[in-house]
Amino acid sequence: MTKIAFLFPGQGSQYVGMGKDLFEQSVKAREIFDRADSLLGFSLSRICFEGPEEELKQTKSTQPAIFLHSYVLSMLYRGEPAAMAAGHSLGEYSALVYAGALMFEDGLRLVRLRGELMQKAGIEQPGTMAAIVGLTPGLVGEICCEAWETGIVQAANFNSPGQIVISGSVAGVQRAMVLAKERGARMVRELPVSGAFHSPLMESAGMGLKDALERTTVREASIPVYANVTAKPVQKAEEIRELLYQQLTSPVRWEEIIANMVADGGGSFVEVGPGKVLQGLVKRINAGVEVRGVEKLGDVAE
Repeated sequence: MTKIAFLFPGQGSQYVGMGKDLFEQSVKAREIFDRADSLLGFSLSRICFEGPEEELKQTKSTQPAIFLHSYVLSMLYRGEPAAMAAGHSLGEYSALVYAGALMFEDGLRLVRLRGELMQKAGIEQPGTMAAIVGLTPGLVGEICCEAWETGIVQAANFNSPGQIVISGSVAGVQRAMVLAKERGARMVRELPVSGAFHSPLMESAGMGLKDALERTTVREASIPVYANVTAKPVQKAEEIRELLYQQLTSPVRWEEIIANMVADGGGSFVEVGPGKVLQGLVKRINAGVEVRGVEKLGDVAE
């Protein structure tokens, strides 16, 4: 029997106005948004609904905003529950809350702190990221090794076949971009980000996050959550805690995650949260599975 898999988006899926229809038309949604504002001590809901975009795009706001939108949708969803879950980078926290490994309040605090720490690390250790399309993971790895002589750079996201994001110091990434073009990449594009996410330049953020994770109650997940770091299902509390720490400086193995979920019976994928990024990636990874999104109030009854 085909299993339903929930996917939770990460940074880059945010937009001004996200979740406004939920807040206006659902009492339950309004209660959750109000609780989040109260927990954080500022109006995250206002930033979601009204922006300005510059404020929403700041990592410290983006991460809790996407997390909150995804959580509200998962609470309102009236379809068949998921048998497995995964989240892209930040989205892994949403997946773990859905699976009962983290309480909503703890997840919200962690993603706010994670965003603040990552933003701070991006200022202290400036870096960048770039998308490379049309090269194999092996070739991108060789390019990063070669470019490392110029500056830190490594693969950060294995998103779908032929789509890899690299991350590191400005000099290292720019050298790798030149090499990728020389090796025949179809597209090489620097991304508008505030730091070198999923690279060693996030190490200072990792230490701050590790302290917070050690003070947070983590439970065994009720369903398998496929981890970014290993691409494998995880349910044990201590393993979850360690993988969340490692995630900040390790690549997101998204292509493998989807392949492993399909191999384990996943056949109906539902992206829960803003945007359609993950739906597009799933279609490129496996065109044979069903995929749809839950983003607006009208989607939750399906």
